[in-house]
Amino acid sequence: MDATQDDVTATPALGRYAIDTDASTIHFRSRHLFGLLPVKGTFAINSGTVDVAEPVGESALRVEIDAASFHTGNDHRDGDVKSAKFLDTDKHPVITFAADGVEGTAITGRITACGVEKPATLQVQRTTVTASGFTARATTRVDRTEFGVTGSPGMAGRHLDLTLEVVCVRS
Repeated sequence: MDATQDDVTATPALGRYAIDTDASTIHFRSRHLFGLLPVKGTFAINSGTVDVAEPVGESALRVEIDAASFHTGNDHRDGDVKSAKFLDTDKHPVITFAADGVEGTAITGRITACGVEKPATLQVQRTTVTASGFTARATTRVDRTEFGVTGSPGMAGRHLDLTLEVVCVRS
């Protein structure tokens, strides 16, 4: 990938882009054991599209995340989180983010997880425009209890810091 511009305010060319799911991921960080220890992991992205519009505020973004791809490297914890006690991935296999507005580096939208939809704002940290599309990094924080994920209070962290690392290719 030959970068042509690297700036948080870089705007890709107008048009539709597909998220390259093989090259993109969602990282998360949280705490467990009453906040004493960090937990890091990933989710895989099933699909996603970005529509860059003029004005930029009318751009659109939709990302579908594979809830069962939750991975921390600890099989016991991963299985527990995928169970009905937390994410209930058999019943709710997909987590979505759909944008409804862009202002500056803030992308506002809604996250749907475990059948519950809540507002969320992604803060774009970096956008790199390339010959074939662009890469982007954005962050947000979610409170799992707002989505009805209330298992293991104290033992499992309430907040997750999410970082989306996406590669977008013109479609």
